[in-house]
Amino acid sequence: MLGKLIKLVEWILVGMFGIMAVLVFGNVVLRYGFNSGIVFSEEVSRFMFMWLTLIGALIVMKDHGHLGMSSVVEKFGERGQRVCRFLADSLTLICCLLLAHGTWKQMIIGMDDHAPVTGIPMGIIQSALFISSVGMALVLAYGIWRQLTGRMPKEELIPFSGSVGE
Repeated sequence: MLGKLIKLVEWILVGMFGIMAVLVFGNVVLRYGFNSGIVFSEEVSRFMFMWLTLIGALIVMKDHGHLGMSSVVEKFGERGQRVCRFLADSLTLICCLLLAHGTWKQMIIGMDDHAPVTGIPMGIIQSALFISSVGMALVLAYGIWRQLTGRMPKEELIPFSGSVGE
């Protein structure tokens, strides 16, 4: 079930990237070729880019694809690796929770503030950061729970540093 949801989100992100590329390219052609343009193109493209980046970061987090210090941590023994992983996940979890808390407050304020061209409430646009930070917090909390209950094998202590697609 979760795998299908992630695939759906990935396809939605691909679709958003395609729409964003068409809007930007079309606007450039119209602006320089015909001295006109798509009024909402820049605003919608910027909003889509925010969503792509933040939701994409959540997907990458689930796949352990973010940069890390694996070359340093792998030099420690298993106990040192467990301590490093626990500390890294715990500190990142705290940051994600702080980010979610602050973003929630900004979303509430932003619901009364609308984008100038499209009229979309800015709280909806800012919700991408809220979704991303809460999602990352859940991924991190699950990893910490697996560490504390002994369900995380030694092989998972250092996330694979190669290409996520491999």
